[in-house]
Amino acid sequence: MSTHALENFKRINDIVKKLSNKANIIAVTKTFPLEAISSIISYGHLHYGENKVLEAINKWSNLLKVNNAIKLHMIGHLQSNKAKEAISIFSYIHSLDSEKLANILSKEEQISNKRLKYFVQVNYGDEKQKFGISVNLVGDFIKYTKNDLGLDVIGLMCIPPADQDPASFFLSLKKIADRNNLLELSMGMSNDYKHAINHGATFIRIGSAIFGQRI
Repeated sequence: MSTHALENFKRINDIVKKLSNKANIIAVTKTFPLEAISSIISYGHLHYGENKVLEAINKWSNLLKVNNAIKLHMIGHLQSNKAKEAISIFSYIHSLDSEKLANILSKEEQISNKRLKYFVQVNYGDEKQKFGISVNLVGDFIKYTKNDLGLDVIGLMCIPPADQDPASFFLSLKKIADRNNLLELSMGMSNDYKHAINHGATFIRIGSAIFGQRI
């Protein structure tokens, strides 16, 4: 699988480079063991995404001790009681989705003396099954997290509704980011990353298109 994954990665990477010189691929490795990822690591890719803190710690801790250039991205919902562990292993949090979580992360950063980079997760349509900040509250939330808490909020993240054209949501997220002077956009996955890049994505989260379907 590892060799096959590398071939997929190279193909997607070529496409991404042709579309944008700003877009970074986050290889979403959740549920996959290191053996399935090893060829891409050896190739020199640095950005990997996980959605569970404990899995990330168990999978990546030893490797990060010998290769600290690798950057782990928390792309799933982060429970506030996992904030301390998340700070210990991740470089980026893509799911900053509540004031409570922001407050805890700020305190844990001060204790650990480690700074992470954050994306505010925007919840379009206030979908109950998804986490995130309502569109009409994003501006105030960004100001609070940056100015009051001192978090390094670098951009926005969204997961568009599955049954709708993602383009309008990508365009909207770009406009919100521009209004709030944020340069980074985490949007687009295996099925829509080309659309996301065309609308300004700087981080795309690619899993199944590289590693295949999860069992």
